Amino acid sequence: QVQLVESGGGLVQAGGSLRLSCAASGRTFSSYTMGWFRQAPGKEREFVAAMSWSGVSTYYADSVKGRFTISRDNAKNTVYLQMNSLKPEDTAVYYCATRTRDTRSIRLGADYWGQGTQVTVSS
Repeated sequence: QVQLVESGGGLVQAGGSLRLSCAASGRTFSSYTMGWFRQAPGKEREFVAAMSWSGVSTYYADSVKGRFTISRDNAKNTVYLQMNSLKPEDTAVYYCATRTRDTRSIRLGADYWGQGTQVTVSS
């Protein structure tokens, strides 16, 4: 079992920044791909960013590339999402996730999810 707890969401004006954190427990955090997804009202959940277990490889949705940065601190069992130049269309509930069954892309399916943290960007 893996437990994921997100924090850091909130209300910010367009152009502002937020940093989300996701604390993991329960398994060897450093062995697994970690990712962030988001779900806006009335929309399906979508992929935002992911980082390989080693931290060497990162992946981003086109809509956030150049503005968001995913990072991880394996010593703290924590993954981060630094969000800059936020836009109203970034408003969503953001979820941390991990894939533990294999090393394939987390976009193929995550095995554990956090409870989500709300990010609201005002215009």
